Amino acid sequence: MKKLTVVAALVALSTACAGQAADTAQAAEQQQQQHQLAVADMPTIDQDAILERIRVLSSDEFEGRAPGSRGEELTVKYLLDEFQKLGLKPGNPDGTFIQQVPLVGITGAEAQPFTVSGEGKKRTFKYRDEVVAFSQRVTASVQIQNSELVFVGYGVTAPEYSWDDFKDVDVKGKTIVVLVNDPQVPDPKDPSRLDDSLFNGRAMTYYGRWTYKYEEAARRGAAGVFIVHETKPAGYPFPVVQGFLGERFDLISDDKNMGRAAIQGWFSLETARAIFQMGGQDFDALTKQAITREFRPVPLGLQASMGLRQTMRTLDSQNVVAKLEGSDPKLRDEYVVYTAHWDHLGTGEPVNGDTVFDGALDNASGVASVLEMARALTQIKPQPRRSILFLMVTAEEQGLLGSQHYATRPLYPLEKTVANINVDGVNQWGRTRDLTVIGMGASELDDYLRDAAQEQKRTLRPDPEAEKGFYYRSDHFNFAKVGVPALYIDSGVEYIGKPAEYGQQKRDEYTSRDYHSRSDTIKPDWDLTGAAEDGRLLLAVGYRVANADRFPEWKAGSEFKARRDAMMGGK
Repeated sequence: MKKLTVVAALVALSTACAGQAADTAQAAEQQQQQHQLAVADMPTIDQDAILERIRVLSSDEFEGRAPGSRGEELTVKYLLDEFQKLGLKPGNPDGTFIQQVPLVGITGAEAQPFTVSGEGKKRTFKYRDEVVAFSQRVTASVQIQNSELVFVGYGVTAPEYSWDDFKDVDVKGKTIVVLVNDPQVPDPKDPSRLDDSLFNGRAMTYYGRWTYKYEEAARRGAAGVFIVHETKPAGYPFPVVQGFLGERFDLISDDKNMGRAAIQGWFSLETARAIFQMGGQDFDALTKQAITREFRPVPLGLQASMGLRQTMRTLDSQNVVAKLEGSDPKLRDEYVVYTAHWDHLGTGEPVNGDTVFDGALDNASGVASVLEMARALTQIKPQPRRSILFLMVTAEEQGLLGSQHYATRPLYPLEKTVANINVDGVNQWGRTRDLTVIGMGASELDDYLRDAAQEQKRTLRPDPEAEKGFYYRSDHFNFAKVGVPALYIDSGVEYIGKPAEYGQQKRDEYTSRDYHSRSDTIKPDWDLTGAAEDGRLLLAVGYRVANADRFPEWKAGSEFKARRDAMMGGK
């Protein structure tokens, strides 16, 4: 009888434990479901609030929001006030809302005109109109003198593609000329298409970015480097690069950036053609050779000379960061980071009496949208399990410097940084049936976005202008480079109630007329219903990632996966 009693007790205990385990599993599942709200159950994003914030930040009073200016002071104060109104905590562990970003501001002026000589010829090119030149060296003057000019194709060294534009040619002390973008190699089986096995076909890789080309020139000891500007592959007109002639900011390396080429810049296409002709070379013929692995550097038989004098100032600009603390004590030391850059181009010479680059779309709109998402997240029930950072970075327009500073000197460990969601411009023309994902397919964040979009009966589409390298042109890229999965979206093109061509027409109109122009202001035809809808999607993605059982990962084939895997313990 005693044995039977013991057995019965054990059976009862086992049944009870099983029941408790089932109850615990069910409770956990219910909790997880509770933390994965439907998009329709998310707080609404207020388009009027977004517009009002844009109106403030893009007003002439804010003087174009240049780092180190009165515009920065006003912008930072505004952001601090907004974060505090929302009840958010200081995002810096030191108890403040500020991460200092040490910068050097360099203003260059022509000291010696850009002159090309050789083959019994000599020609001087106009600063700004034909040649844009600047330096990152922290020194009072820079110069190239009778520096040999060498055409090095796209200026790319990519071992994984068995591609080397330098072919062991020593360019130390020389001035190299490179083409914009990366090699657009035709498919040998169908020359009307691009070879997708090389440089992602039409989609730009980092090898196509101007920053890479300057970095490669520095690695090889070049004295000067000039990119041949072409509007279509660059994705912006020549006046955009002319904007580099004002004060330029940079982070300061230990060697005061003396490892960089002395002079960096751009040639207009017409300037490049003229220089090649002086050297007895056919520009078009050489550019065709440059899209082959067999290309070798071509000395132009010419020498270049130029000098710049520089005035400098050092300053501490500011990333502004706030925190919504996670509700789960076990997960609140892990972070989802929303980013938007608060800076723009400041002021310039008057055009029709207008001196201010207001930057309404770029990127007062992104800041306004993230602030509105922050408001929504403070009200969402239940609160996210992980913590959320709202990081408004400086000096994006100077080369993604604020986000670079954060990514290389993070306030919280990168292995505890779950994901980055970046907003750089919003949809200002109404609702769309689709959504553009820059770098689509890179990480599992796309899957979160797709699920949320389906709830809105919307679809995702890849970047239609992948050749312009937008993935490498905003702050999410600095998170990706250090291994953190990052998401960056753009407006869709299928506008509800509009002709099929409307979306692309508006994109082209903005690029040609308003991008980095004084005319980037709030327009009478703005309709932020689409911005609000997109914001709700990004709100859902961040919330769901903050509540998920595991971190999102890079997908196989991503150039950033190995870095993340190593960071997370070789997973």
